[in-house]
Amino acid sequence: MTSQNHFFAAIRAAMPDLSKPLATHPDGAMETYGDALALSARLANVLVKRGVKPGDRVAVQVEKSWTAFVLYLAALRAGAVYLPLNTAYTLAELEYFLSDAEPTVVVVRPEVAGDVKALAAKLGVPHVETLGSDGKGSLTEAAAGESESFEDVPRAADDLAGILYTSGTTGRAKGAMLTHENLLSNAVTLRDYWRFTSDDVLIHALPIFHTHGLFVAGDIILMAGASMIFCPKFDASEVLRLMPKATTLMGVPTFYTRLLDHPGLTREATAHMRLFVSGSAPLLAETHRAFQEKTGKAILERYGMTETGMNTSNPYDGERIAGTVGFPLPGVSVRITDPATGAVLGADEIGSIEVKGPNVFKGYWKLPEKTASEFHDGFFITGDLGKIDARGYVHIVGRGKDLVITGGFNVYPKEVEGEIDALPGVLESAVIGLPHKDFGEGVTAVIVRTPGASLTEAEVHQALEGRLAKFKLPKKVFFVDELPRNTMGKVQKNILRDTYKDTYRSVA
Repeated sequence: MTSQNHFFAAIRAAMPDLSKPLATHPDGAMETYGDALALSARLANVLVKRGVKPGDRVAVQVEKSWTAFVLYLAALRAGAVYLPLNTAYTLAELEYFLSDAEPTVVVVRPEVAGDVKALAAKLGVPHVETLGSDGKGSLTEAAAGESESFEDVPRAADDLAGILYTSGTTGRAKGAMLTHENLLSNAVTLRDYWRFTSDDVLIHALPIFHTHGLFVAGDIILMAGASMIFCPKFDASEVLRLMPKATTLMGVPTFYTRLLDHPGLTREATAHMRLFVSGSAPLLAETHRAFQEKTGKAILERYGMTETGMNTSNPYDGERIAGTVGFPLPGVSVRITDPATGAVLGADEIGSIEVKGPNVFKGYWKLPEKTASEFHDGFFITGDLGKIDARGYVHIVGRGKDLVITGGFNVYPKEVEGEIDALPGVLESAVIGLPHKDFGEGVTAVIVRTPGASLTEAEVHQALEGRLAKFKLPKKVFFVDELPRNTMGKVQKNILRDTYKDTYRSVA
C-alpha cells in the first residue's frame, strides 16, 4: 500500500504560495489555495464522520459552486470515489445511479432533499447532505465545526478517484471508473501540451459534473498552480468582460457560436487571451474560420471522452486545422481499425478509433463482461469512427452507431453534413439512417435554416447532385428550428432517429 494519496499528493506538490488566488468570482471575491486546503480538510473530516471509507462512493448532484469544487478535493483526500451527477437528471434517473453506485453519502440541492432522503431510505444510502448554489447547506454547516487539518488517506495510482456515468444515448448509462493515475497523467500531459503555467488565468464557465469542466479545466489549473475566474455559467457578455483579466478559455462549441453572435467579440477584446480550447462536441469548421477572422486567434480543438479523458489535441504551435482533432497526446496511442476484422488500417482509411495510454479508464463499474468486450489487444474501442491523414491529424467522422448502411454501402454522416452545411441558407444539419424496407436504412437529413432563409427540400437535393454519390444523397429532408442537444452540446441523433423512425414505413 502506498503511503501517499497518489493524485492529491501531486496537487499539493504543484501548489504555489498558499496566499495565491485559486478561484476569483466574477464579483471580485477571492478564494486562495490556502482556502481550498482548509475547506477541503473540513469537508473531508465530515465525509469520514459520515462513514466514508477508502473506495466508498460520494455522489454529488448540486449546482456549480466553489464549495462543490472543493468537495471534489475533499473526496480525493478522504480516499473516496467522487461521483458527480448532471443537475438535469430526474429523481427516477437518480434512483438508477444511486442503486448502481451504492454511495455512502449523497449531496444534493436543498430543494430536493426531501425526495432524495425518501429515495435514499428506500435504497439503503446511509447519508444525505445538502449544498446550495450559494455554498450553504447541511454539508457546510457540519463542516463549520471541523478541523482545518486532515491526514490524506493513502491511495495508489490504480485506486479509483472517480466514476463518471456515460451519457447513455443507447441503453442504460455505464459508470466509467477513473483511477488516480488516469486523472493525474491527463492533467500533467495537458498542462504541458497546452503550455499552462502559474501565470495563467482560466475563465471557468463550464459545469463541473463531467470530464471537461472538472477533470480537464479544474485539474489542469491545480497542476499548473494557476488561477481561474469561477463563473456559475456561461454568459457571452460576462465572458467578454472578463477576458482582459484572463489568459485562457475552455468551452464547448456553443460558447464560441454565442461569442460570434456578440458584437463585443473583436481582436481588441481577445488581445489578452493566449488560448481558446473547444471540445465535448464537434466544432463546425465554419465556426473555427469565423472566430479566427474576428479575433486573429485559432480555436484549439481536442478529442476526449468520459472513459479516457483527452486523447488527441491540435498543436499549441503549428497548424490547428478546422475539422480535425489534431495529434495523439504524448503517451497516448491512437489507431484506426477495420470494425469487422480488427485489422489496423492505413492513412486516410476510415474505421474504428482505438486508444491506449495512462489516461484510459479501468473499466465499467460492475460490468466486467462489458469492459472486456470494449478492449482489443489492450486498446479501448471508443465507438467513434475516424481516420488519420497523411500528416498524422486525427479526423472524427461520427459514432459507430451513427454509421448509415444503405443498400450495402457505408455512408458517414459527417461527409454528407459537411456538404449540406456549406449550402447557402443552412445553419447546421444532422444526417441519420432510418429503417427502410428496400435499402435497410434511408439516408435522411435534418436541417436548421439560417434566420430568414427559405431553402426547400428540392433545392437541397439539386445542390447535392453531382457533389455526392447517389447512395449518399438524402432520400428525405426535414427542416427544424433547432437540433436536440444534451447538456454538453452534442446533437442527440438517437432522438432524431426516434422522431422520424416511421418516415419510410409506407415505402414499398
